[in-house]
Amino acid sequence: MADQNRYVRVKQLSSGRIFYGVLNDGEEVECLSAAPWSSGSETGIAIKKSDYELLVPCEPSKIIAVGKNYVDHAAEFNSEVPKEPLLFLKPPSSLLASGGVIKLPGMSRRVDYEGELAFVVGAAGEIWGYTIANDVSARDLQKRDVQWTRAKGFDTFCPVGPWIVQKIPSDAQIETFLNDNPVAVQSVLVSKMVFGCSALLEAISQVMTLIPGDIILTGTPAGVGPLKDGDAVRVVIKGIGELRNTVRKS
Repeated sequence: MADQNRYVRVKQLSSGRIFYGVLNDGEEVECLSAAPWSSGSETGIAIKKSDYELLVPCEPSKIIAVGKNYVDHAAEFNSEVPKEPLLFLKPPSSLLASGGVIKLPGMSRRVDYEGELAFVVGAAGEIWGYTIANDVSARDLQKRDVQWTRAKGFDTFCPVGPWIVQKIPSDAQIETFLNDNPVAVQSVLVSKMVFGCSALLEAISQVMTLIPGDIILTGTPAGVGPLKDGDAVRVVIKGIGELRNTVRKS
């Protein structure tokens, strides 16, 4: 699957314009006229690596996330696996591109990483493609509140990227790494999800209208842990790539 397209959204530095496009092997972006799931076509415009900034690869109207979707993650919180998908929302204002800085809010003393597979909804309400996400969570606030909006809704608490691909291998694996440690703090096959992507799409579609470009986070495996000022966190998924962010105090 190494030869499949990597769909990106970028800001051209010289003009300030924003484009959807395909990232080629030379790291140039071949621009499209619109989002690829909205019939975007080739424009003939190519932007060199030195003249663009990677953005979050889509502009969702909403971000739907799923809790406790791996048995081992539910177990590490002494919780039962839900009998149906446990859904919650993260605001679009929480989005952060790969390479951006996760900001630790002063009101929280424990902010965790949560590496996840995410997928993007297409124009026909289908799974259009796959990307990587980090469901950053203020764990102490999550425990304190009855619901999770505050804990998971801070600005920069939803890194997504760096691009979207349309297929992932059957043995795709999520791995999360902190700093220079070569040993993953999270590692699991995507196939170990309790509710797979198609089941999640069906369940969510029964609740709300999904708009092309909406993002669905599919849940995190065991191994979540705290982030601190100065950390670098990487979430790697085979067949997609690497989402990389640094961490700073607000």
